[in-house]
Parts: sequence; structure tokens; C-alpha cells
Amino acid sequence: MLNREPLRPITDAEVAAYDRDGAVLLTGLFDADWIEVLADAVERDKAEPGPMVRYNTPAGGAGGFFVDFQLWRRWDGARRFALEGPGAAIAARMMGARAVNYYHDHLIVKEPGTPERTPWHHDQPYYPVDGWMVGSIWLPLDPVPKDICVEYIAGSHHWGRWFAPQYFKQGNPELRVTDDRFEPIPDFQAERGRHRLLSWELAIGDCIFFHGLAVHGAPGNPSPQGRRRAYASRWLGEDARYGERSGQISPPIDGHGLRPGDPMDCPLFPRVWPRD
Repeated sequence: MLNREPLRPITDAEVAAYDRDGAVLLTGLFDADWIEVLADAVERDKAEPGPMVRYNTPAGGAGGFFVDFQLWRRWDGARRFALEGPGAAIAARMMGARAVNYYHDHLIVKEPGTPERTPWHHDQPYYPVDGWMVGSIWLPLDPVPKDICVEYIAGSHHWGRWFAPQYFKQGNPELRVTDDRFEPIPDFQAERGRHRLLSWELAIGDCIFFHGLAVHGAPGNPSPQGRRRAYASRWLGEDARYGERSGQISPPIDGHGLRPGDPMDCPLFPRVWPRD
């Protein structure tokens, strides 16, 4: 029987750190069985990816930067994680939400020897979602040394700034998403010394919870042996509303029937908290 709740209570200090910084390390919340279930779904997806798959390493390049979405719609293990796993309880606690809907999942694999970075960005401008309760669980399926962990700019979710989305694949044009709030994203890599950056070493069972407006990026994976498989899941609280965007969104989920201003509550974005 897989655990439906996190392995330990989340502390008030951890919630406060999330509220302040926009990202926090949560240690020891997932048991090894969930990691095994998700790892199986990931390997199945790599062998038979979905329609939104992206290969972010050029043909013939070293390593492999593999991205896919909506595993929960195709693989039983990922679906069980979305609907029955500890993530709903974690998201409710971290966001202070009375109700939580599952938005989507996002697989990011960097095989050994992958040089490609994940560029600096924040997630919510990619989504047709307005509201404050937008959070992600970044769950590694392999141990993650600090030098290849995602980096977050502490407090950036409180800036009140929305940066225009961009493709992760180098050399591609900007995503065609427009909104009056969007501004060009600064060169945060060049500005590293001006910000407090957060990153951690993660063991199996640890995760990062971060806000949809927390600016983050990640290095490549230069390790000659260690993989970096990360399964990110997106969660929405009761204030989330379907937002009007002009142009392309990511991931391009359609068929939900929502209109601007509607709650993000439908079969494609199912209610997962409180439990039945």
C-alpha cells in the first residue's frame, strides 16, 4: 500500500521559508515505493514519449536533455501519484489552501554528460492561470548533488514582475505568449552576484516546493555517470482562475472547456484535496 500522506509533518518554519523565499527544501517526505513507481513511469515515457515531448539536446550532442508532460494521462503510476499520492497534502499545507486541483506534470531528465542549462525563468507566465496559489513539487528520482540542483532567486515571487516565457531549447524563438504584464527576462546568469540564490543537495525522498513566480534555472549535468531525473508536479489552490493569454502556452493543454475567470476545476485539472 502506497502512502497517501507525507512521511512526516511539514513544520511551520518550512511554510514560513516558502512564504519568504518562494522555494524550500522539504526532506524525507516520500517513501522509496513512490520513487520506484514514478521511475517506472519515467522509463516507460522515455521509451514511448507523449505528443508534447521535447529533445533539448542537438542531434549528436553529448548526454541528453529530455522533457515531457502529462505522464499522468498515459501511465498508471504517474496517475496514481497525482490522484492518490502525498502531493495534494503537501501542496495544501504549503500554500495554505482549503482546496487543491492537480494542474499537470513535467518530466525533466538530464542524462550524464548533458551540457545544456535550464535557462532562468519562472513558471506561471507559461500557464493560462491567474492567482497566487500556484505551486510545484520538484521531486528527484536520483540523488542530486548541490552543483546540479535547480537554483532559485530568493524572494523573486514577491517582485510583482512577470517575465516573458522562452523556450528551453537554445536557438528557438521566444514562445508566442503575450500579456500586458510580461517584460523581457533579465540576464540573471550575469546578475548572479546581485541575488540570494538557493539550491540544495537532495537525497531520495526529498523534494523542493516552489511558487509559480519564483525565478529559477538549473545547470547541466556534467557527471559522467549520474543521471538527474526530476518529476515536477503542479498544484493549484482555490484562488487559481483560468487566465486569458494570446498565443502559445506551455504545456499546450486544451479540451478543458474553461473560460477566462473560471476556477481551475474540471476533469483535466481534477480536485485532489480535500480527500474524498
